[in-house]
Amino acid sequence: MSNVLKINLNHKSYLRDPEQTTLGQKIIAASIKLIDQIGFEEFTFKKLAAEMNSTEASVYRYFENKHKLLIYLVSWYWVWLDYQISFQTNNISDPAQRLRIIIQTLTTANKDSLQTNYLDEAALHRIVIVDAPKAYLTKEVDADNKEGLFLEYKGLCKKIAAIIQELAPGYPYPHALTSTMMEATHQQTYFAEHLPSLTDIRPNADDKTSVADFLEQLVFAAIGYLK
Repeated sequence: MSNVLKINLNHKSYLRDPEQTTLGQKIIAASIKLIDQIGFEEFTFKKLAAEMNSTEASVYRYFENKHKLLIYLVSWYWVWLDYQISFQTNNISDPAQRLRIIIQTLTTANKDSLQTNYLDEAALHRIVIVDAPKAYLTKEVDADNKEGLFLEYKGLCKKIAAIIQELAPGYPYPHALTSTMMEATHQQTYFAEHLPSLTDIRPNADDKTSVADFLEQLVFAAIGYLK
């Protein structure tokens, strides 16, 4: 695996590709830091500019509004996770083993990576847990979808669903099961940390009571696959 990973999104979420300039990368890094600290609701471009010792105008040259910025951050996360999954499963022929590796990868994405030299993936993971649904739970979701703003999320879902179909060709809900699993990864982590009565998962749980173990049991039981 190379030391530095470069992720470029050909995306309508931005006005100018932030990956291509030092200022753009600074905007992304600072926005992740600030949203992680104060939350997306309190986050504004004015506060971001102050965090960067820059101007709001410089931020607006890259993103139309903070919603588009959130979509970019979440999309970047899914591309990064897709890369990790592809690398981890590249030489694995057994689809059941690939699926288990994917579940483990989904649930351990809270670790910062040395492959990106300016971005804090651990902080981004915390943002995704709390704020990712806000990218599509909006009145503009259909228009955003037509513009291709969720292709990264849908692409990863499609990739995982194909493995489920490989394991259980007759199972009628591979995409529904995959999206449920992907959302539950973040939901159960959030519940464990903040609303523990809604889950049996506990923070820093062992393998038998972890999010990964729950998801593995959920998915394999749903498709009727015996270990």
